[in-house]
Amino acid sequence: MPQTHEVTNQVPPHHGYDAAADPALLEAIAREGAEWATPDIHRLGVLAGSEQAAEWGRLVNENPPVLRTHDRYGNRIDEVEFHPHWHDLMGIAVGNGLHAAPWRDDRPGAHVARAAKFYVWGQVEAGHTCPVSMTYAAVPALRAAPDLAGWLEPLLAARTYDFGLRQPDTKHGLIAGMSMTEKQGGSDVRANTTTAVPAGDGTYRLTGHKWFTSAPMSDVFLTLAQAPGGLSCFLLPRILPDGSRNRLLIQRLKDKLGNRSNASAEIEYDEAFGWLVGEEGRGVSTIIEMVNMTRLDCVLGAASGMRLGLVRAVHHATHRHAFGKALIDQPLMRNVLADLALESEAATAVALRLAGATDRVAAGNTDEAMLRRLGLAVTKYWVCKRAPAHAAEALECLGGNGYIEESGMPRLYREAPLSSIWEGSGNVAALDSLRAMARQPETVEAFFDEVGQAAGVNRHLDAAAAGLHKQLADPAEIEFRARQLTETMALVLQGSLLQRHAPAAVADAFCASRLGGEHGHAFGTLPTGIDTAAILDRARTVIA
Repeated sequence: MPQTHEVTNQVPPHHGYDAAADPALLEAIAREGAEWATPDIHRLGVLAGSEQAAEWGRLVNENPPVLRTHDRYGNRIDEVEFHPHWHDLMGIAVGNGLHAAPWRDDRPGAHVARAAKFYVWGQVEAGHTCPVSMTYAAVPALRAAPDLAGWLEPLLAARTYDFGLRQPDTKHGLIAGMSMTEKQGGSDVRANTTTAVPAGDGTYRLTGHKWFTSAPMSDVFLTLAQAPGGLSCFLLPRILPDGSRNRLLIQRLKDKLGNRSNASAEIEYDEAFGWLVGEEGRGVSTIIEMVNMTRLDCVLGAASGMRLGLVRAVHHATHRHAFGKALIDQPLMRNVLADLALESEAATAVALRLAGATDRVAAGNTDEAMLRRLGLAVTKYWVCKRAPAHAAEALECLGGNGYIEESGMPRLYREAPLSSIWEGSGNVAALDSLRAMARQPETVEAFFDEVGQAAGVNRHLDAAAAGLHKQLADPAEIEFRARQLTETMALVLQGSLLQRHAPAAVADAFCASRLGGEHGHAFGTLPTGIDTAAILDRARTVIA
């Protein structure tokens, strides 16, 4: 009988590599002051590139969490049951300080080190990074209530993952969630109708419905409700100080496009116990401290997904042959891959720059605070907006194989839109950029000071920066133009960072294509004369 199923020209599995072997990442770590963390980042990278970690990621997405509202006796329990490997993923993340650990670490570059680990470990599985991100972001907001912060911050920063509903004081580590939006308002949180009534003992009782509650199995939640003094921020524990369960009733888990390993829920507050965080009526300004941090993680998550899509596409093209040679040696495929590499490297550079700003803001640098305020808004808009298109093109590089679940590319594709939607979709992010510039003109000065450090190096970058000045000077229909303005600002920021820090082949190709008009509407339309070999050499560091 003839052998009809001999396997040839198939790509070997893509594991057994160091996901941290990423030149753009390692260079950014060094210049942002976290080179001391490089050995730990590489150790995590080896685990992230392992077959074991890939299997954990696959299983938790194929076996999503299940809501158990009642026990066998009819008692209300409102617990979420996860696949065991979810807890393995969480344990690695918490143990490596991807959560709130940097807030208790005085070493310069602590937030950059954490960002690099988040970027590397997020390539294994994105869903579990949601509660990790929430826990990281909760600390700055919680500091508006010093007594609560003094009690809970050490537990939120502890490198022990201690799952289970128990009194916070009895646990070795805590996870925080966030519960803000309601069905009638969405991003317009000022339309929230949940009420908070003072209980007379310094605590409040909250009643209302939350349309999206991230990580409902968390130990504590930051939420918004209408108090007598206006919209206010509160901290709600799942387990009360006396050991009883708080009245946080999980109505259902959301059936989502992606991010399936992570539970997102609708929750009813039935006179739920809560502590005020900050002042009554100052809920938005208090919670915005958390939102800024989760927006940073949106950028990191998008950059992480781009890197994963790129290395999978390059791995496939390196080992797959067609028309007499490897795909990566076909000129048009090299154009596509180099274009994907440019997008990935620019996203990585700006994400780590903003993480560095976070470190310097924590140290009291007000100029960096202004840069981060505007830079994070425009970057959140653009990098997260580019992630779905990047994932789609990377998937297409694998052809029909990329459309098959076993390749892992469909999961990456489904995950990609989330970072653009979470913490304010495109319009919200663009309008927030306008708000930052209007309310804090110093942010504009800080932005141009930053991009000005690359002035006179690239004509396309200089022209785009000059054009930005003209656009900002013209207030006509600026809200209508907000997306176009925000996109250009993000690209100018990325281009300036690449001109200062990346190889000339990368920087010049990015500016020519993204800022110089020498680019089509699809990936793979780079102009002739681009040094694709130099660009792809930086993407092939993890290819066996």
